[in-house]
Amino acid sequence: MPQAATAVAERPTEVRARQSSGSDFAPLLRAVRARGLLERRTAWYARSMAVNAAALAAVCGGLFAIGHSWWVLLLAPVLSVLCARTAFIGHDAGHSQITSNRTVARLIGLLHGNLLLGMSVGWWNDKHNRHHANPNHVDKDPDVAADVLVFTARQAKLRAGFRRMLTRNQAWLFFPLTLLQGVAMKIYGFRDLRRQSRRERVVEGPLLVVHLVGYVTLLLTAMPLGHALAFAALHQALFGLHLGLAFAPNHKGMEMPDPDGERWGHLRRQVLTSRNIRGGPLTDWLLGGLNYQIEHHLFPSMPRPHLRLAQPMVRAHCHAVGMSYAQTGLVDSYRQVLRHMYEVGEPLRVE
Repeated sequence: MPQAATAVAERPTEVRARQSSGSDFAPLLRAVRARGLLERRTAWYARSMAVNAAALAAVCGGLFAIGHSWWVLLLAPVLSVLCARTAFIGHDAGHSQITSNRTVARLIGLLHGNLLLGMSVGWWNDKHNRHHANPNHVDKDPDVAADVLVFTARQAKLRAGFRRMLTRNQAWLFFPLTLLQGVAMKIYGFRDLRRQSRRERVVEGPLLVVHLVGYVTLLLTAMPLGHALAFAALHQALFGLHLGLAFAPNHKGMEMPDPDGERWGHLRRQVLTSRNIRGGPLTDWLLGGLNYQIEHHLFPSMPRPHLRLAQPMVRAHCHAVGMSYAQTGLVDSYRQVLRHMYEVGEPLRVE
């Protein structure tokens, strides 16, 4: 009886859309589960974490070995890549891709996020989960909320002062701004501690402080002050750029649900708002599997090495139900992102 009452209250088109979307996704979910693609790959992740930890330790050793030479700056790009790898592991832990045990997954996230990167996993998981629930929804997805950048013409119209100037030129400023992303995410984490419960603050806060003190101590112990400042600036800028290059192609410039329109089902909501990036093993490694963005959004808990195995099944299923499946090259994805940012700022440039 309650289900029947709900159906009567909804508009007929909404009911049909909800039922169709559910039935469209169910066969795909059954097929993916039957292939075992939702099963955890604990050993694969254990090896990945061990290799990443060993590489980080080697770079730290290199800092002490050549820290008094300007050649030490060559290690900054290497460390930025390894930090991005660390962030990808934390991301996967937050999605329960590594283990279904929430306590273990949280510990992995705290180690790789708070301690090694100085980024709050509590802040990140809350923000990222809201993004996954409603990607590209201007009222519900924090990733497309108006901030430094805007993503819709309506958002652009409300800009004033300095932010209006930013919006006019945001296509040109987009990638330069990503150089600040790594530092910004650390600041957001500290700021979010006020919102967290006392229990969370007691755990996350000290780890963030330990990272900051440890990072500063490492650099000042391994090299002179001038070298340390140059190394930190280069490392953090390249780390932010790497994250920006990994996250930027995924959704920007893709469809955005109408907040006042009909509610999209899971398949439509995740597929039409996401973009995949073509490439081989190197692309998979550099982007941390986020180049399979459609598959990741449809199955957030799917282990990273299974995403490429699920891709042919997802693409075929989308074609079978008449749904577009966006996939492009890496360079072209950035072109599409910048074009979207340019078009959003166009009305302000005309004025």
